[in-house]
Amino acid sequence: MIAYKEHTPTPTEFNSLSDAVGCGTKDSEILQEALKNTLYSLCVYDDNKLIGYGRIIGDKTIFLYIHNVMVLPEYQNQHIGSQIVTLLLEQVDVYRQVNPDIRTYICAAKGKESFYEKFGFITRPNDDLGPGMILY
Repeated sequence: MIAYKEHTPTPTEFNSLSDAVGCGTKDSEILQEALKNTLYSLCVYDDNKLIGYGRIIGDKTIFLYIHNVMVLPEYQNQHIGSQIVTLLLEQVDVYRQVNPDIRTYICAAKGKESFYEKFGFITRPNDDLGPGMILY
């Protein structure tokens, strides 16, 4: 039975899911610290197996970042990813009560932009915003 839970996965669970979707794994200690500093964490389980995940990081007042939205390949196209994003956006609305102008960012995997556009996310650059950038 599929269940959505406000819960932080273990590093082992996270790495298993991340590796299965092609994002690789992280050092367990580093991952434990990252997950500990998450504002909001949402796991999707099929019985006791982690099949989906998404989290929100940020400062709760000026910016939020939806990150690590993942669903095991064999569970994709069953609206699990859509439900994860919907539930994460409900939590964003809670933070909006403090600042209605809070910015919420997301990093879409290449080719998945249209999935997030359904939720109102826009692609950068556009007429108002420059390109998103990253420092490696």
